[in-house]
Amino acid sequence: MKLMHEAKTMLKTNIREYGMYIALFVIMLTFTILTDGLFISSRNISNLLDATGYIAVLAVGMTLVIVIRHIDLSVGFAAGFLGAIAAILLTQLGVPVIIIIPVILVLGIVVGFFNGYLVASIGIPSFVASLAAMLIFRGALLRVTEKSGTISIKDETFNALGNGYIPAIMKVMHLNLLSLIIGAIIIVLYIISEFSKRKNKQKYNFEVMSTGMFAIKLVFISVIIAYITYILAGYNGFSWTVIIMLIVAVIYHFLTTSTVIGRHIYAVGSNPEAAHLSGINVKKITYFVFGSMGLLSALSGILFTARLQSATTTAGTLFELDAIAAAYVGGVSAAGGVGKVTGSIIGAIVMASLISGMNLLGVGISYQYMIRGGVLAAAVIFDIVTRRKRA
Repeated sequence: MKLMHEAKTMLKTNIREYGMYIALFVIMLTFTILTDGLFISSRNISNLLDATGYIAVLAVGMTLVIVIRHIDLSVGFAAGFLGAIAAILLTQLGVPVIIIIPVILVLGIVVGFFNGYLVASIGIPSFVASLAAMLIFRGALLRVTEKSGTISIKDETFNALGNGYIPAIMKVMHLNLLSLIIGAIIIVLYIISEFSKRKNKQKYNFEVMSTGMFAIKLVFISVIIAYITYILAGYNGFSWTVIIMLIVAVIYHFLTTSTVIGRHIYAVGSNPEAAHLSGINVKKITYFVFGSMGLLSALSGILFTARLQSATTTAGTLFELDAIAAAYVGGVSAAGGVGKVTGSIIGAIVMASLISGMNLLGVGISYQYMIRGGVLAAAVIFDIVTRRKRA
């Protein structure tokens, strides 16, 4: 009874954080029932996560941009353009993949710094600056693809980033052994991280959940990770896209929760003037966040181009809106200062789950857009309501 009361209190206090997980669970359960289990099949879950990858990567960067009270509309066509540059370097100039990837990522950072310069140094509102950049990259993408329209890529190493899977090593009861090992490592690292955070909170006399509730949380999350690992291992295992998405999530989670620059990002988002008066270089933080967004745009472009095995004139269309939607659904606040990169990953999976489930049910594309728009509106309304309650 005591644990039930504590659970209700935690849910009420942290409704922003737990709400998206509840929404994801409800969506997946609903589509699993409506499709007679087809939605939760190994093949569909694997395809769903692969389709989420390039948007989830963008959503992580977009979360930080929104946290500091800005927006970046250029990320979609920036990703499409940089993916096309990668295709040109690979197919027409014969540059090795091992060189192309760091070159494209550096170009992405340069693109991000360009937006950061317009916003932080010139003082142009981020909406206008990124809109101008979006038009520039849209034109640049059309320019580099106008001769052929589509640049096909036949390099297996590059294409594996979007379509390949990690080696199996061996099969255990038709399951990918290496994927099972990675899943086990993720669970162990998660448990160690939770114990470390709990210990630090106790060290500084912060309130922590009871031992019983803490144990239930660890078991619940570990079971979910184990089940997803089992589902993926039953198909082809973890794809390289999912591995890259996990690496990005871990790096940015550490950056935002355990580093000085992470604390400065949230301080700037909460109150830029107060952050400036306390000695934080707001301009430097803005450059860093937009540079990071450019880097992730380049990575997204690589993943999408590899997934399609080609660069097209329409690559990147609406990517920015999908990334913004994923960030808001994942719990980022429109007022700035609030949002987690792990939440943005979940937000991207929520939106991808909706698309996948509706496709399986044969829902028309017109209704799909309306439903996705409704979900985004509901997420923003939820943010406003919870902020009013806290106020």
